[in-house]
Amino acid sequence: MRKPWLALGLLALCLGVALGTLWVLDRWQQPATLQAGGYTLTVGAGESLAGLSRRLEADGIIDNALLLDLYGRYTGLDGRIHRGEYRLSGAPTAAEILDQLVKGAVIEYQVTLPEGITLAQALEILAREEALERVLEGPGDPRLLALAPGRLSAEGLFLPETYRYRRGESDWALLQRAHAALETALAEAWAERDPAVPLADPYEALVLASIVERETGVPAERGRIAGVFVRRLQRGMRLQTDPTVIYGLGAAFDGNLRREHLKDDSNPWNTYRHDGLPPTPIALPGLAALRAALQPAEGTALYFVARGDGSHVFSDTLEAHQRAVREYQLKRRADYRSTPGPG
Repeated sequence: MRKPWLALGLLALCLGVALGTLWVLDRWQQPATLQAGGYTLTVGAGESLAGLSRRLEADGIIDNALLLDLYGRYTGLDGRIHRGEYRLSGAPTAAEILDQLVKGAVIEYQVTLPEGITLAQALEILAREEALERVLEGPGDPRLLALAPGRLSAEGLFLPETYRYRRGESDWALLQRAHAALETALAEAWAERDPAVPLADPYEALVLASIVERETGVPAERGRIAGVFVRRLQRGMRLQTDPTVIYGLGAAFDGNLRREHLKDDSNPWNTYRHDGLPPTPIALPGLAALRAALQPAEGTALYFVARGDGSHVFSDTLEAHQRAVREYQLKRRADYRSTPGPG
C-alpha cells in the first residue's frame, strides 16, 4: 500500500515544476522596459552575454539577467553575439534582444565624401564622425602612401560617395573601402575609354578626371571641359588650369591667385609652367568626371573661361577666348588669369 505522503509529495513536486515553468515562460516573454526614445546597447569586443545581461538588468531593461544568460548558454547563442552598437526599441522580449545580438543588427551610420574634395579634406570630414575611430595621421600616413607606390601622395585614390559604417570602425577601414570602390570604377571607365584619348594608363585618367572635377561648376559641362583638355594634350599645349596651381600652393594659398603663382616653376602642379599632366590628382573625382575624362565630348574648343555663374564660355581661337576673358573676367579682377589660356 502506497504511503499517502509520497503521492502528495510527487503531486507537490509536479505542481512546483509546472508553476516554475510557467514563471520562467512568463519572465522570458516579458517585454523589455524601454523609454520612449529606446535604449542603446554597446557590445564591446569579447564582452560576454553574462555581463550584458547584468547590465541590461541594472539599467532596468530586463528583470532577470540569469534567465537570459542561462538561455544563451543552453542554446549556444552566447558565443555568437556580435560586437557593435544596438538600438533597442518597441517592447522586445529577452529572446528578441538576444536574436538581435546574434544577427548583428547594429546601428549603421553614414558619412558622405563629396566629389572634388582633397584627401586632406576627406580626413577632416571623417575626423568629425564621433562614432568613427581615428587612426590615420594625415594624408602622409604610411598606410595611405602604400596605396600609391612610387607616387608623391595618395591623392585622388578614393571614390567620393556616401559610405555606411558601424561604431568602432576606423577611418582607415572606411578609406580602404573607398579605395577599392575607386579602383573598380576606374577600371570600368578605362575599359570603356575612347581610344583617341592621349592617356597612358588609368592613373593619368584619374589625374585628368580630378582636374575636370575641380573645373566643373555645371555637371553637364564635364564632357566639354574634358574635351578641351584632351585636345590641348593632343596638340602639346599646356593645360594652364588654375586649380592645379592652387593645389600645389597648399596652405600658402590665401584665396587670391596671383601672377607670381602662375610663373612659379618650383610648383610641380603648375600647369602654366609644366607640360602635360601634374604629378598627382588634385582632388577626389567622382564617377561622372572619370567617364568624362575617358569619353570627352567631341568639339573644337581649345579654351574656356568662367562666366561667374558656374558655367563657361568655350572658344576655338585665342582671339575669341581673349574677348570672353575681357567680357567675363577682367572687368571683375584685373589680376585674373583665365583657365586655360594660350598654349
